[in-house]
Amino acid sequence: MTDLDAYGALERRLGPALAANRPGSDVDHVVIALPSYSVSESLMSHYGDRIPSLEHRYLGATLIPARIPSCELIYISTRRPEQVAIDYYPSLLPPDLRSATEGRIRIIEWNDGTPRSVAAQLVHRPDLVAGLRGIIGDRPALIEPWNVTQHEVDLALALGVPINGTRPELRPIGFKSAGRRLFAEAGVPVPLGREDVRTVEDVIEAVRSIRAEHPGAPGVVVKHDDSGAGDGNIVIDLQPLDASDDPATWLRRTVEALPEWYLRDLALGGIVEERIAGTRFTSPSAQADILPSGEVVVLATHEQVLGGESAQVYLGCRFPADPGYAPRLASYAQAVGGRLARLGALGRFSVDFVAAGDRDGDWRLYALEVNLRKGGTTHPYSALRNLVPGAYVPADGRWVTTADGSPRAYSATDNLVDPAWRGLPAADAIHAVDRAGLRFDHRTRTGVVLHMLSGLAIDGRLGLTAIGTDPDAARDLHEGTRAALDAVARVDGA
Repeated sequence: MTDLDAYGALERRLGPALAANRPGSDVDHVVIALPSYSVSESLMSHYGDRIPSLEHRYLGATLIPARIPSCELIYISTRRPEQVAIDYYPSLLPPDLRSATEGRIRIIEWNDGTPRSVAAQLVHRPDLVAGLRGIIGDRPALIEPWNVTQHEVDLALALGVPINGTRPELRPIGFKSAGRRLFAEAGVPVPLGREDVRTVEDVIEAVRSIRAEHPGAPGVVVKHDDSGAGDGNIVIDLQPLDASDDPATWLRRTVEALPEWYLRDLALGGIVEERIAGTRFTSPSAQADILPSGEVVVLATHEQVLGGESAQVYLGCRFPADPGYAPRLASYAQAVGGRLARLGALGRFSVDFVAAGDRDGDWRLYALEVNLRKGGTTHPYSALRNLVPGAYVPADGRWVTTADGSPRAYSATDNLVDPAWRGLPAADAIHAVDRAGLRFDHRTRTGVVLHMLSGLAIDGRLGLTAIGTDPDAARDLHEGTRAALDAVARVDGA
């Protein structure tokens, strides 16, 4: 367990470190980018050799010293990215800012061959920890993690560096059941549903309760309390229930037929919610920071792109969210963040929603879950913030650039994939985007930023953030990138 006194002392040093890590600061400081994928063993085995590629989504953090020259960035992952990928990000900057990053970026690789997060591995190497302490010296420093588990806490205590994230003891406040209660306290609407579901009988009773209150509910989603990115979600279509001669038997058999592993994990807790439907349907989210002062800063709103068999798996996002409800998303995130701050949460969080629209153009918003960590919308937002400095205006739902006040939008994905691209060299992918005239241009502050380039060698997968002056321009850049990669793959495979 966490040494609360020692960890509390570290947390008190987070405020000054964050203050140093602001544009205009002249305080020499250190940011440790720790995209340590600290998840369960089952998820680690599920992603397998894709883990380093997922970590490399956050390699764009190496752009921070260009925006904040007093920052030294230490990026740690289980596999060092290819040099072409390391060199790629500074090449997107104007020449003067590119030179400002020289000597301000360190890339550290550590992998002991075990299927554990990099944080879990590092804490058992006191020599490496001592080396990092020597680099930091007496400068203000902070760790920017992907998520915070006991492994990250142990590393923070060993380094004497605070974490910009919610301590693991508070992690359950982000579980699905707790989230529904928190939304209610914050005055944020949620779908019809029930918390603290653990058994087949609980699921059946929850479905009956939802149908009693809303007889036309087309389906429900059963969710494990402790899950993310759509993992742990199962959709039950209720339309056959209405056509059945014996609805009670049909419902019981359907629930009992859920996979054994799923019901076993459900015993740890879960929820059942009405599956929201509408003439128009979207899955937006809001991303925000909780500062040590308790202030909540809404950073962005997104439209999530979901896929998989039941459309529950995160594939990518579009920024900003629909202007018809983006300001409401921001206000809801602000209210939720206020509740989280009072409970002791820190750092990045996001709230996932569903939005259902009718033919009159009205939208109904429902909050689904809280994520007390970084996620799939974090690195696209980071690319925009570091390459196109500006600010998100919650009341307008748009990004306004510092340079001239013009807006920006983007389309992003971690799942641009084609088996024909497997083994395509990262340099070839970069050159293909360059030749097509799609590369991010620091003069226009638009274009495509690639990430996860190491995924090409594994399964022909990479990611991108396509930044345009409006959503349509961003979409065109996104689609153009696929065409450019297809063209170079055909040439190489001929």
